[in-house]
Amino acid sequence: MADLRFSRLWGGAALLALCAAVAAVLTRPGVPGLDDVMLWQVALPRGAVALLAGGALGLSGALLQRVLRNPIADPSTLGIAAGAQLALTLALAFAPGLAVAGRETIALAGGAGAAVLVLALGWRRGLDPVTVVLSGMMIALVAGAVSATLVLARGEYVLSLYIWGAGSLAQQGWGSVATIGSRLVLGLAATALLARPLALLGLDDAGARSLGLGLAGARLAAMTIAVWLAATVTAEVGVIGFVGLAAPAFARLAGARTSRQIMTLAPITGALVLSLADSFVQLAGTDGHDLAPTGAATALLGGPLLLWLLPRVHSVDRLRHRAAAAVRRLRRPAWALAGLAGVVLLVALAALTIGRAADGWHVAGGELFAELLPFRAPRLVAAGGAGMMLAAAGLVMQRMTGNPMASPEVLGVSAGGGVGLAVLLFAGAAAGPLVLVGMGAGSLAVLLVMLAVAARSGFGPERLLLAGIACGALCMAVISTVLASGGMTAYMLLVWMSGSTNRVGPFEAWTAVGATLVLVAPLFLLARWMTVLPLGATASRSLGMPVHRARLVLAVLAALLTAAASFVVGPLSLVGLMAPHLARLMGFVRLREQLAAALLLGALLLILADWLARLVVFPYQVPTGLFAALIGGPYLIWLLHRGGTQRD
Repeated sequence: MADLRFSRLWGGAALLALCAAVAAVLTRPGVPGLDDVMLWQVALPRGAVALLAGGALGLSGALLQRVLRNPIADPSTLGIAAGAQLALTLALAFAPGLAVAGRETIALAGGAGAAVLVLALGWRRGLDPVTVVLSGMMIALVAGAVSATLVLARGEYVLSLYIWGAGSLAQQGWGSVATIGSRLVLGLAATALLARPLALLGLDDAGARSLGLGLAGARLAAMTIAVWLAATVTAEVGVIGFVGLAAPAFARLAGARTSRQIMTLAPITGALVLSLADSFVQLAGTDGHDLAPTGAATALLGGPLLLWLLPRVHSVDRLRHRAAAAVRRLRRPAWALAGLAGVVLLVALAALTIGRAADGWHVAGGELFAELLPFRAPRLVAAGGAGMMLAAAGLVMQRMTGNPMASPEVLGVSAGGGVGLAVLLFAGAAAGPLVLVGMGAGSLAVLLVMLAVAARSGFGPERLLLAGIACGALCMAVISTVLASGGMTAYMLLVWMSGSTNRVGPFEAWTAVGATLVLVAPLFLLARWMTVLPLGATASRSLGMPVHRARLVLAVLAALLTAAASFVVGPLSLVGLMAPHLARLMGFVRLREQLAAALLLGALLLILADWLARLVVFPYQVPTGLFAALIGGPYLIWLLHRGGTQRD
């Protein structure tokens, strides 16, 4: 009976995909005299590419999950697709001829580089699932920031790079079909040859070795196939998100249990998922235009899938704060804070006076300083205020969750603000204070969902991180879909995502100042809550603290701080993670001291990033949020690697 039920399930799914694909072809607007050409050179190749690319990604995800024993591994979560995209973006921006001639090789090099970094960072923890996914997310974040910076700097390539990077399956011939199809056939053949090693990889390392399996060789071979397939798809059609995650999960849900069954059903499932998604975006579009790039549509699967798979993730290592005793405490923190404030003032003065022009470096003074002050002062004030708010939000979230890796950017709270902004833009109400209200509501919604999911596991740091990653993936997928729609809404959202301070004026500067004063001041009064909460709910209640009310109040403050800051610098700065850690490493241990130091460090980091962003690629300017992410990403990777020495 079970086999019959599963046969009907697969038959129904295949029939649905076929009907959707046929409907997409039949409803495509015809062009008199060109109907046959459109059918044979556009519609049919697109349908074939959807099936083949989905099959390749499904097989890639199944291999990665088997090798890493990680149910949430796929080319998206491990940064492989982002690495391939970055390599192709670099080639297209600086060597277009090379990118056209050898784009598959370039994509493979980028994807392989990302995979090697992920494995290197996770190796010391025995490829622990949470560590591997966190490493992949960090690498994808940095790679995405670099790619976005290149796209914005190389204006002539913006449109082509964005459409390709979003994963559009539109075709103008059979070239991609031949390329992806041949690679998929070779990948399936190689996977069949690895049937026994893949089956043994389901055992623990000791059991696999006792049966004569060379673990390093088997893992390397399977990873090579997986990266090659994912890089091929990325090179041909761009980034297709989370199909590699969905396909093996749906295959197991349909009854696949053994390695052979999963490797057989995952490509079929991936083909069906991508074909259905592509048919949907065509049918939901108007006038022959897709509703969104297919890659952005499939990325909408990522958040819900990760949330659904959370209970199946078992971490062998827990992330936690290092003991306060491990940090050398400052004897005179007041003097250190005064010195830090002096450094902030010096950097702010340098940002106001030192710059570059067509004739070289200059130091503004006198009349020139007076002329530049109305332009430079608002963006400096806005950057400093945003840095303070992100630092405060990061410290609140780290204390509230007991998780040293928590921050608005890592946990998707900033991206939630972007969804709130997108809703306001569509409603035509994105003006003045309404923007902050909408972004605050979006940030708070993500934070509450994340806390609700994590509460089911007792607010374990690993579950909280994965829940935040899942919410962030879903929000970024929504934002990507809006961006792909084009128009003024997409443009305004893109400006926000880049975190550019070019257009900051007095309103944004005063908003940053006001929000900082109103939202940060209460945190000093709530110091006891933030001191006690990392001890856990039971200990907090025993000390007479209202745990639920404390978490709700702190969550609202963190969401509002994130929304106000992200409005100025976008969602990628990572200051919310760096500033609290730097404050603690400098010796500020007590909560109020650490908060004050984190505020100053946050302002310093974003003022410095805004200043350097104007100088490093003059006459171009790197958006402040992206530039800060380029600095913060490597730090975050180092922090994760540094924590690898900690064991339960």
